[in-house]
Amino acid sequence: MSTLERPLSNPEWHNGFSLPQHLYCDADVFASDLDTLAKNQWLLVDHESRIARPGDYFTVEVGTESIIIIRDKSNAIHAHYNVCRHRGSRICLEQQGSVRALSCPYHAWTYELSGELKFARHMAPDFSPQAHRLNSCHVGVFAGLIFINLAPGNAPSFDTFIARFRPMLAPYCLTDSKVAARQVFPTHANWKLVVENFFECYHCKPAHPTYCSVHDEMKMLAFGAGPGSSDGLGASYLETFAAWESMEKEAGRQPDMFSDGPDTPYFQSAARLPIGKGHVTESLDGKPVAPLIVSHGEYDGAQTGCVFNPISVLLANSDHAIGFRFNPRGPLSTDVEVFWLVARDAVEGVDYDPQQIKALWTITLLEDKTITENNQAGVSSIAYRPGPYSAQENKIAEFGAWYQRLFAQCGHE
Repeated sequence: MSTLERPLSNPEWHNGFSLPQHLYCDADVFASDLDTLAKNQWLLVDHESRIARPGDYFTVEVGTESIIIIRDKSNAIHAHYNVCRHRGSRICLEQQGSVRALSCPYHAWTYELSGELKFARHMAPDFSPQAHRLNSCHVGVFAGLIFINLAPGNAPSFDTFIARFRPMLAPYCLTDSKVAARQVFPTHANWKLVVENFFECYHCKPAHPTYCSVHDEMKMLAFGAGPGSSDGLGASYLETFAAWESMEKEAGRQPDMFSDGPDTPYFQSAARLPIGKGHVTESLDGKPVAPLIVSHGEYDGAQTGCVFNPISVLLANSDHAIGFRFNPRGPLSTDVEVFWLVARDAVEGVDYDPQQIKALWTITLLEDKTITENNQAGVSSIAYRPGPYSAQENKIAEFGAWYQRLFAQCGHE
């Protein structure tokens, strides 16, 4: 029997190997994934500068759900399902805007920004407006970053979720920042392939020449996709890193890194690492691209990476930060949504050029789009079999184990 004649359907997963084909392709698996992510994870959606004034809103998609993120008159931020409580029409038809109240365009039911029903015409005398407020999901804000959770009951503790990132991001004035640019990279691949690509740097040297020209080669071997991404590689770099880390700790700038294993709820990690090659920030030429956003007042040549969960990531430099949302859209479709942050009082065209800030990661993410789409095309083939991971893919081996644990808890085979 040839290798292609062997049955492929739903083979067992083996630790240290890529996932079976159906987990990357099957519509039912995708639906289960999305439900698990929406209910069990806090999902990064944007920065609060996008809704700077009361009445400002934007909509965000989570699977088939549309969520209105809006600031009310007391400056509180809410996340409402974009569904009128009358007959279910969408309320906000634009992706963003500013309103004095939320009014359904179908029959003009009108809601306060905080979600209470304010006005409904010609209803029966016993009609109760209090029973028809907008359905909302959970919202949390940390360092200006907005997260949502769609659990129908109590959400996981947001304070616990973000606790370890407080010291990591304390030097960065992210609350006083603003979005300088944003871009969406639609990618024809399953969300897990997008995440796996982001969590390893085995591909960096052949696929990302520009990114590699910015970062130290030995650092990428040791920490290419963050702490825990390599297994026993880059020992010579670790001596260099230990010396740098010691000096940074003496200066009060270096919190301890961490990297969760597969038996944790969020699979979080964080580290502050030097960029290398004389770069004071992560830019094409290594020179500053915006005013400082750090409290210690120095272009320090380091970057802090925070993986809040596998689909919510932030990279913070001394002059700008980058938020990543890997938004699952379908079994074979993921939107890589990215926003770049700069100091709130920075002036576009004077203090920064959005294209210059975006340049390095735009090049890198377009390359990622190509290689991940090629990966999905191959995974969808009848010839695909799970392959073994290299020592530089340790983190995605752990991701596979983390995913399998959550998937099994959902009761699926």
